[in-house]
Order: sequence, then structure tokens, then C-alpha cells
Amino acid sequence: MAKKAQSTLVNMLLSLTVIAIVAAAVLALVSAVTKEPIAAAEAAKKEAAIKKVLPQFATLEEKTIDGINCNYGYDANNELVGVAVESSSEKGFGGRLGVMVGFDAAGQVYGYEVLQTNETPGLGAKAADWFQKDGKGCIIGKNPGETKLSVKKDGGEVDAISGSTITSRAFCEAVNNAYETFEKGK
Repeated sequence: MAKKAQSTLVNMLLSLTVIAIVAAAVLALVSAVTKEPIAAAEAAKKEAAIKKVLPQFATLEEKTIDGINCNYGYDANNELVGVAVESSSEKGFGGRLGVMVGFDAAGQVYGYEVLQTNETPGLGAKAADWFQKDGKGCIIGKNPGETKLSVKKDGGEVDAISGSTITSRAFCEAVNNAYETFEKGK
């Protein structure tokens, strides 16, 4: 019959140390295995967003302006048709709100795609559709250079999402930030 290990402080610490090392090794392995698929999924999501927020383009040129990713779309004659700017605001109700905003060559919002949100489902999460062409707070076709986008509650022209003014403000801030980057890249 095997002898039972004594329950001493040294034995308990040794057992806990072994368990912690095994758990850390398993977590490191899972992190290493999932890192590439997660990065590939993020890249695919951004690529799809760029295609959605820009007018039809033949070539795409990626630039970084003040650390912000921008994609310039050109037609077959190498004329600029639009710029997709990755932007965000940290002031969302659920924290960071990340968007890809597309501007046509004149600086009007051509489209947008929400890339990251932790907003409340059914309220702030409506930002993905609320500000689109057929949405109640439509920003498509507006030029943030002519009038900074802000919600009506703050004296602006944009209808806020009902019950989610904080998210609407964060969204407008992200679009305005994107426009500032667009202007710097001209």
C-alpha cells in the first residue's frame, strides 16, 4: 500500500506550484494556437469594411497618418475615389468604439462599418445601422469639414440613438476624428 503524502506547508506549496506551471503552459499553448486565426479574422474584417465603405476602386494604397491606418482607393485612371480611415472613440458607453469610415474624394461620408463595440445590445449596438443611409441618424453624404457631426442634444444635426446618447456622441467623435485624419492626408 502506498504511503500517503503528509499535508505540510512545503508539500502544499509544491503541489500548487506544479498546478500553476501546468495551467500556465496550457494557456500559453492555447494563446499560440489561436493568435494567427484571430489576426487573420481581424484582417479579413477590415478588408471587407474597406470594400464596403469606399466607392468602387481599382487599386488600393495603404498609408499611416499619425499612427492611424488609412486606405486610399484609386480608379483605373489613378484618380482618388475615396479614403477609408480606421478611427475610434474611447467615450462609448461600453468603452472603445472602433469604426472604419469611408470618405469620397470631396470629403463626404460615403459609408462606415463598426469594427469594435462593447455597447449594450438593443441600444448602443444599433450604431451599426442607425447612422447608415436608411437609418434615422443618417450621416451618409455629410461632410464633417463643413459641419462637425454632433447629436441634436448637443446642437448638432445627427439624431442620436434612442436611449443611447453616449454611444451616439462617441460615434460622432470617431467620425470627426476620421475626417481630421482624412484632411491631414490630403
